[in-house]
Amino acid sequence: MRQHATPAFALSVLLVGTAHAGQPATPAAMTAYAEQLLDAQKLKRDGPGVTVLVARGDQLLYKGARGMASIELGVPLQPDQLMRIGSVTKQFAAAALLKQIDEGKAKLDDPLSKFLPDYPNGSQITLLQLLNHTSGVKSYTGIPGYMGNPVRRDLSTAELIKEFKDLPADFPPGEKWAYNNSGYVLLGAVVEAISGRSWHQSIDELLLKSAQITSVHYQAGDRLFKGMAQGYTLNAQREVAPAGFLSMTQPHAAGALIGNTEGLWRWNQALHGGKLISKASYERMTTPEGPAKPSHYGFGITTATLRGQPMLMHGGGIHGFVSTLNYLPQSQTTIVILRNSDGPGFSMDLVARKLAAFAVGEPFAEPKAVAVAAEQLKSAEGVFVREDKQTRMLRVKDGVLHSQRSGGGSTALIALGNDRFALPDSLTELQIERGADGKAVAARVFNNGESADVERWARSGELPSEIAFMALTPAQMQALVGDYSSPQFAVKVFIDDQGRLQGQAPGQPAFELKASTPRRVHVPQVDAQLDFGAEEGQAASVTLIQGGNKLVMPRK
Repeated sequence: MRQHATPAFALSVLLVGTAHAGQPATPAAMTAYAEQLLDAQKLKRDGPGVTVLVARGDQLLYKGARGMASIELGVPLQPDQLMRIGSVTKQFAAAALLKQIDEGKAKLDDPLSKFLPDYPNGSQITLLQLLNHTSGVKSYTGIPGYMGNPVRRDLSTAELIKEFKDLPADFPPGEKWAYNNSGYVLLGAVVEAISGRSWHQSIDELLLKSAQITSVHYQAGDRLFKGMAQGYTLNAQREVAPAGFLSMTQPHAAGALIGNTEGLWRWNQALHGGKLISKASYERMTTPEGPAKPSHYGFGITTATLRGQPMLMHGGGIHGFVSTLNYLPQSQTTIVILRNSDGPGFSMDLVARKLAAFAVGEPFAEPKAVAVAAEQLKSAEGVFVREDKQTRMLRVKDGVLHSQRSGGGSTALIALGNDRFALPDSLTELQIERGADGKAVAARVFNNGESADVERWARSGELPSEIAFMALTPAQMQALVGDYSSPQFAVKVFIDDQGRLQGQAPGQPAFELKASTPRRVHVPQVDAQLDFGAEEGQAASVTLIQGGNKLVMPRK
């Protein structure tokens, strides 16, 4: 039996766990909940792990750790273990430059050429554009192949800038927003030019010493740091392995600091408590503007919403480590999570948001699946299009509605009733919007469970037929084996020890390739295809097809 259409204005009230003000968490309740969340993540006690801290103002609500600091030596993680914080470094670098601006040594609209006279087009790039990723300079970490051997070299600031300074800009300064590590290397160079000291010494002198923070450091390659955890990744066989090597001179002011949860808590208190930079500078730092506004990016800080409250945050990912640092100004709540693995297996943002919501007394309810009639699920199927032309397919498989975005894998949704569905391991919910005839006309997506962050995906047509996969003979697989590369991307195709055809991009786990024809294979996890052409024999090239884009890669 078909449900009647639900008015659009009523959809937001159907969200699971709609926010209701509650009592802020006590340390005992926070500890019990945090331990429960970590249990649900199923972290192995003998594998890489996490350190977690939750605080409200000066009150510590929870501090804990799971997993190993050194798997090889059998050393468990402790809550105060040091880890690389990656791009969380950016807010330290941004604050250092803002401190110099407060001291009258620079202005946001100063051109880069004032401090780096030899930088190409530096007269058109402002310090503001470096801070909020609108400079358009080429990000060195996106140069094809750079994150392999080139990133292992020790480089001075000038040598690192030389790696990208003469490359074509991605867009004219100030025209667009694009996350950019080169911009923060240049920002670090400006800090050095003003202070006469290295960027990290300047952070120490301008910020950390005055805030009495002693557990945030630059990871110099010739120093030992007591309590530094080992970093891990996954190898091609999806086994835990040592993190890939890089010289910590290269993340520079974009990502080369290390710290622990306590140090980052104290940093939040000092920065957001008005102890480091002027009120005017802080407001600019935390207020996205111009082309950065749609991306909610300030200066080293992203703005977001949690349970209707503003949240200031930044994450970091670097060889062997992942981090997140969140702050809710209304309640002065800090959430820190540091992880010593860059592989999959831990839902960092999900856990951080759940911890924050619980801390402020407005926890998210856990989704509870309900039975939904097969006809009701079937009538929700179709292709849906967002305003930016991204597509999402909803398809019933084995009695469960699945969602698959263009360029992504298929995800089984949790039916909540009333045409609502939850994405697993996420706070995001999807609501089917139906017309007067009961047919689906759109899907509304509530990101992170926030009624203020809604996307409408209009139904654009029927589903395409599902792909029928086939088994390839050993000779057919062998004809596809090889290393294929272009300036933009590379992929290795090989047969594993179980006789399966596999594909692997540099620095990523291998995926099994499913064949629809002897010359076309698919990566269902990321909705991508590899087309090896119609000619017989050893393939000379492969075309990657994903999200409507095509990329030809010749065989080496």
